[in-house]
Amino acid sequence: MKRVFVGPLLHLVYRPWVRGVENVPEEGAAILASNHLAVIDSFFLPLVLDRELVFIGKQEYFTGAGIKGRLTAGFMRGVGTIPVDRGGGKASEAALRTGLRRLSEGDLFGIYPEGTRSPDGRLYRGKTGIARLALESGAPVVPIAMVGTDVAQPPGRRIPKVMRIGIVVGEPLDFSRYQGMENDRFILRSVTDEIMYAIMALSGQEYVDVYAATQKARIATGHPAVAGDAADHLPSAPGGRPVPDVQVPVPPEGESDTSVG
Repeated sequence: MKRVFVGPLLHLVYRPWVRGVENVPEEGAAILASNHLAVIDSFFLPLVLDRELVFIGKQEYFTGAGIKGRLTAGFMRGVGTIPVDRGGGKASEAALRTGLRRLSEGDLFGIYPEGTRSPDGRLYRGKTGIARLALESGAPVVPIAMVGTDVAQPPGRRIPKVMRIGIVVGEPLDFSRYQGMENDRFILRSVTDEIMYAIMALSGQEYVDVYAATQKARIATGHPAVAGDAADHLPSAPGGRPVPDVQVPVPPEGESDTSVG
């Protein structure tokens, strides 16, 4: 359904551009770890791949009432989203089990290490679930940078405006050297930071060493200031690494980036 109905429409309207897609393995299990700027991230990344890629999504997307609820559920299934019950504090375990099942079957599984959408377009601290998934499955991690989705669909906007969406795919990361160490919290943090650093180098985003959920909670209560907000702060990178000298990617040379709406 995704490729027959949803895919061609999104391709035609938004004309996504992609760089480095050859870095996605042609076969076998792999984890695609992406920054998360907007709901539509999960729609566009699968469109540029020859292989099926699925993400997990809130079960509420699939249980809405009325015509709107049915349309939403149909669309989420159409783009390959798997419903996961995130209630009762079991979200991370549900995601892990779903991912391990997909990977054990030799498939691709998409995940957002930040755990939630960025509230301001910056890259936030990664949660270590991505490291557990990588170490327990043994699958390589392919870092992904979504570009422009936060401009097309800023917080509060349901219908994304028409503009070009970019996807940059990095080289796979191999963590086999840590096999059997998935219960070591220091190893999990180190692996997670390495993944986030790779995403930062691809996306050109500013990094903030706090969780996105923490920042969202502070904004909601009227206290947005966290590390990284001060005007004189020093640039940072995951794991205390040197800040990469990179810029936000742009469409391939000779192709316009016009937008409408």
